[in-house]
Amino acid sequence: MTSTATKRYVSLDVLRGITVAFMCIVNNPGSWSHIFPPLEHAPWVGCTPTDLVYPFFLFCAGCAMAFSFSKQEAASKLTYWKVIRRGILIFIVGLLCNLYPFFPTSPHDPSASFGSNYMYWLAHKRIFGVLQRIGISYMIAGVIALWLKKPGKIMIAMGVLMTVYTLILVIFGTDPGPFTLEGNISGKIDLALLGDSHVYHGYQNADGVAVAFDPEGPLGSMTGACTALLGYLIGSLIIRSGRRYAADSSLVQSSPVGTITRIMVYGCLSLGLAMILSIWVPICKALWSASYVLYAGGWAMLALGFLAYWIDVRGYEKPFTPFKIMGTNALTAFVMSAVLVKTWSPLGFNQAKWFGANEYLSLLWALIFAFIIFCIQWVLYKKKIIIKL
Repeated sequence: MTSTATKRYVSLDVLRGITVAFMCIVNNPGSWSHIFPPLEHAPWVGCTPTDLVYPFFLFCAGCAMAFSFSKQEAASKLTYWKVIRRGILIFIVGLLCNLYPFFPTSPHDPSASFGSNYMYWLAHKRIFGVLQRIGISYMIAGVIALWLKKPGKIMIAMGVLMTVYTLILVIFGTDPGPFTLEGNISGKIDLALLGDSHVYHGYQNADGVAVAFDPEGPLGSMTGACTALLGYLIGSLIIRSGRRYAADSSLVQSSPVGTITRIMVYGCLSLGLAMILSIWVPICKALWSASYVLYAGGWAMLALGFLAYWIDVRGYEKPFTPFKIMGTNALTAFVMSAVLVKTWSPLGFNQAKWFGANEYLSLLWALIFAFIIFCIQWVLYKKKIIIKL
């Protein structure tokens, strides 16, 4: 058997691959008006399996960060710069995905000049998004992990971040409540920083009116970093356990089970704390609330522990190979899924025409789309091409 740290990294790739595959499915239905019900997001408060995709992605990024940092003797200015640089690049890639194909495919005013339509288009593009939140959260989490190093200190930092974020929401929130769509301060910060035209308008209030609120706005990156730090702590636990048991050969055989048990216990504790905290702070993905951090993180730990048991202890790696392939170029898969949709839509392909009649046809297209992304990932995997920032 290979070392715990090395073998568990396969489990991480598999978990990341499952996350990417599910992301392709939930983000690309045949028709947004006929989404297969289990693949819908919670309207505001609550959490469906679909709402776990995003935090799982951040959790995996945190785990991978732990493995990356473990190869270095000590943090240096260069190490900090690499973390900040990678976060900035991820943010830029996300912004470019928002801007692609870099010109208005549907002019706002057909009678106006191209320049006028282009400036209107630029003035109404969304700034933030999924990758932007990941980039900012990655930077915050990476700097904290490099600076504090010890798990105990990192957990204190997480507690401080979640507490400060929650206090900001409570103190500056307005009617009808600090955790509501209309009353939260996060949306008001988005408007103040970006303006109405650069903010997401996908949420509606009780009267059916669209509200300017960005679920990936800057304020929520504080708790987004906590999700990444949870992954970092679990990754660090795996690495420390592997080194400890490798130093004592009599413990090697029991090390995987012991480590997996601890991960599963921590996952259950995190879920329990989330449910208690949700009495006062609702589980809300859009706000990335503190209870949501613990809830999604708990499920991520349980999922990783489950996969680690079957792959590391039982040796059933082969059945999970497709997901391992999907996970080796996760960022590429995310970008490719956005580029494909934004490329064929202006060319006239409309999947809703063929797969939008009902929820089952909509699900069928989502599965077909995920398979298309898998085929691209498989080619990269076969050619041993790994695209990193």
